[in-house]
Amino acid sequence: MSFIEDIKQRAKQDIKTIVLPESNDLRVLKATEQILKEGYADIILIGNKEKVETFAKENEVNLTGAKIVDPQTSEKFSFYANEFYELRKAKGMTLEKAKEYMKDYVYFGMMMVKEKDADGLVSGACHSTADTLRPALQILKTAPNTKLVSAFFLMVVPNCEYGEQGAFVFGDCGLNEYPDPEALSEIAISSAKSFEQLVGKQPKVAMLSYSSYGSAHSPLTDKVVEATKILKEKMPDLVADGELQLDAAIIPEIAASKAPGSPLEGKANTLIFPDLDAGNIGYKLVQRLAKAEAYGPLCQGIARPVNDLSRGCSSEDIAGVIAITAVQAQNS
Repeated sequence: MSFIEDIKQRAKQDIKTIVLPESNDLRVLKATEQILKEGYADIILIGNKEKVETFAKENEVNLTGAKIVDPQTSEKFSFYANEFYELRKAKGMTLEKAKEYMKDYVYFGMMMVKEKDADGLVSGACHSTADTLRPALQILKTAPNTKLVSAFFLMVVPNCEYGEQGAFVFGDCGLNEYPDPEALSEIAISSAKSFEQLVGKQPKVAMLSYSSYGSAHSPLTDKVVEATKILKEKMPDLVADGELQLDAAIIPEIAASKAPGSPLEGKANTLIFPDLDAGNIGYKLVQRLAKAEAYGPLCQGIARPVNDLSRGCSSEDIAGVIAITAVQAQNS
């Protein structure tokens, strides 16, 4: 059984409701059809019911079983607007402005999640990351005991002996551009938790650099060294090490040479990149050259499950991220 099929089976054990605010995107509708056919989540589409159903019919997509909610005709519209006003009035929000915000499908969907009318939200097929995360942070806030919201990709590399049978978490590949040592340590902690939650195995965290164990010295390597020190102080029982080059992190033979005595022993499965440049380039290289499945950018540190999508995603990618979101919702 593939990794994502295992995730879908786990999602079926406790069906969750995921809200999709991008009902005008054909890929989202095709993903909805697939999910409902396979039966691993309930789906709420945000949009004008007549327009969504017409669009689906024109493209021969079967939405039987999906719930379609139009914010402007919803019985919850005024309630959500009032709740959003209360949340943001200290920031200058007025009730009239709150009502305008609730006409936005992403904002309306976030309120559904906050009020537990849905268990999670997936967006980003035709919205920017900012358009997804801004309402998430305004409405859902950060999770308890979390200092930083970050993003990760769940990478599944076919026929790969490294990581956890080819499964890795890459962080942060989607949100924090230039994390300082403290932020890097928080990204590592959240990424380790995400790996354990989704893969079900012990996380082994590598703090990546262009240097291994002092083979080079610069402000860039010093940042990773300091982040590793902070991480180990915060989570002394976590299997983690750095600074490490990628090959020393995931290949035991090279680890023995470049990082002798490393607790990872070249078996890292959770890879923390020093900045967004490295992380974004790294995941796309693995996705394209190794033909890896890349699920994300998935969010960590938000109070309830919200996940972003790459705008280049396929309907299969969307269905996979929704399955992951459903599993996250089982534990939120």
